[in-house]
Amino acid sequence: MTAAHQFDDIIIGAGHNGLTAAAYLAGAGRSVLVVEKADHVGGAAVSAMPFPGLPARLSRYSYLVSLLPRQIITDLDLDIRLIRRRYSSYTPLPNDPTTGILVDNGDLDATAESFRRATGSDTVFTAWQSFYTRLGTVAERVFPTMLEPLRSAAEMNELVIGTDTSNAELWEALTTRPLGELLDQYFDDDVVRGIVATDGLIGTFADLDDEAMRQNICFLYHVIGGGTGDWDVPLGGMGAVSGALYQAAVAAGAEIRTGVRVVGIDPDDGTVELSDGSVRGSMLYAACAPQVVNSLLDDPIDTESGTQGAQLKINLLLERLPRLRDTTVSPEAAFAGTFHINESISQLHDAWRQAARGQVPELPPCEIYCHTLSDRSILGPELDGRHTLTLFGLHTPPEVFDAPGAVEHAVGATLASLNSVLAEPIQSVIAHDVTGSPCIEVKTPQDLEETLGLPGGNIFHRSLQWPWAESEREIGTWGVETRHPRLLLCGAGARRGGGVSGIPGRNAAAKVLQS
Repeated sequence: MTAAHQFDDIIIGAGHNGLTAAAYLAGAGRSVLVVEKADHVGGAAVSAMPFPGLPARLSRYSYLVSLLPRQIITDLDLDIRLIRRRYSSYTPLPNDPTTGILVDNGDLDATAESFRRATGSDTVFTAWQSFYTRLGTVAERVFPTMLEPLRSAAEMNELVIGTDTSNAELWEALTTRPLGELLDQYFDDDVVRGIVATDGLIGTFADLDDEAMRQNICFLYHVIGGGTGDWDVPLGGMGAVSGALYQAAVAAGAEIRTGVRVVGIDPDDGTVELSDGSVRGSMLYAACAPQVVNSLLDDPIDTESGTQGAQLKINLLLERLPRLRDTTVSPEAAFAGTFHINESISQLHDAWRQAARGQVPELPPCEIYCHTLSDRSILGPELDGRHTLTLFGLHTPPEVFDAPGAVEHAVGATLASLNSVLAEPIQSVIAHDVTGSPCIEVKTPQDLEETLGLPGGNIFHRSLQWPWAESEREIGTWGVETRHPRLLLCGAGARRGGGVSGIPGRNAAAKVLQS
């Protein structure tokens, strides 16, 4: 038998984290091989043209960037431009969609008036400002630690609170009590609590009062990105991000093979069995989900269960933006940030209960954003005036799609939820491709599992984890280690994984390069 070809590093999976690790390792002069099952790189951080005959490159799965550290962009000299959104969010009131809350980062007075008009109170906006000012301090202190060895929980507490005791109450509540209790403490308004709460439910199937606090962990990741919590639009779409990482890895000397399936891993001698032969690495890196890694090992790594996702993705191309029932806000402002639809705290609770019974929520909570209001480059010139919309439906775990016709039912219910706040049906402004079919693309958790290898369609590979050590043995590690010394996690399933960040890939490389 021919001896396996030897590399310093073999990375399984060419998603954005695998490419990040490859760029760092190859840049340090190591021989690096990346193997990818698909016929292209990028994983979930890709752009695609889903509508026949129309040059619209949509960010198909992931679409905004918050957690990608500036240090990674600088270290790898990545050609990536991120566009800051002026409008944070718009939320029509579920019981009166002719009124809504527009959070305008460029006009504090207008935002205050929007809160006042929607809630009938001056104190709600004051509470909002106080809450997010304190979270801003948390973000400034926590985010830089994402590229450091793991601190203990006590060290993180000291870092966040320091001598500023005004943060102590919020931090303790966020890290020890369910998110629902924290929001009840800060906000009286049902809709405002819901606006805040959704950051804890993106891709996470949990009730806000769940004692396991998965929603708290998800919330923390969503509000610390970049040290500010801002969510930015990648110029050129998400494919531009993975494309820049690919170029950096190749330029550094990494070898990337696509269309290659891994059939087995021996972490003792570093052998990786491929569909077309075998290779051997001094170090192995799993940029795929931990559950996928387990299927390739005789001695699985330790992973927790409960990996299901909980989102319905709908991508749309429109002839124009739809009119709103709220005539005081322009569609260009409303859709430029995150457009919250039927996401009051009570509606989120109701939807979770219905989905937990295996039912499509009667009024699915969802949110939308429009890439083309920030970046027209993803559309060809012949599509001038048209817009993309990306809809993210909450509380839709895999089970709700099991029954015959469930997908069509869920899509219909979700679009009806959107239509409840519009002055015209969204269907009336959807563009049509060259075959005459409406430009609508639907992705369920099952689709994400089949296409991307995400167990249960979980966009985080598995439940997110606190970004600090939760045991003594983890303190000082990088959060990428497994029970096998030469096998590291470098995908979203690592501690401090999730989102488009490159953090697990960079930290896996740091584990090797700094040891």
